[in-house]
Amino acid sequence: MSTPEQQERRAALAPGAAVAIDEVLIGRVVREFYRRVRRDPVLGPIFEDAIGDGWDAHLAKLVDFWSSVLLMTGRYSGRPMQVHARIDAIEDDLFRSWLGLFEATVVDLCTPAQAALFREKAQRIAESLRLGIAFHRKLMLPRTPLAAG
Repeated sequence: MSTPEQQERRAALAPGAAVAIDEVLIGRVVREFYRRVRRDPVLGPIFEDAIGDGWDAHLAKLVDFWSSVLLMTGRYSGRPMQVHARIDAIEDDLFRSWLGLFEATVVDLCTPAQAALFREKAQRIAESLRLGIAFHRKLMLPRTPLAAG
């Protein structure tokens, strides 16, 4: 359990605080993004197969994840690389689709500064997952990073 001083320090260092990102906005972004994912003809079936009837728990975990990334709350404790690497349907080209849908979501819901921060973090996360999965599967990837596409 963190002390009030530790919580205050985390809040001061939180990148989201500088652009007025709060828990409410994070929750809205996560819920809307995954609503769009579930309706996407390519991404939807992959996520449905992986998550099944565990959507409420998954969304709560993703809110905690983004809260930890943007607000430094430290609520998320998971191993996303291992989880994603086990899903055979996740292929390299899907990351661009995922990012495109995520970027459209944050543009629709956020101020430009908030959307830019969400996008920057999402691009880094996607690139990290992409490279980690490729390493795990012993694949060679094109040299073009996601952000260039």
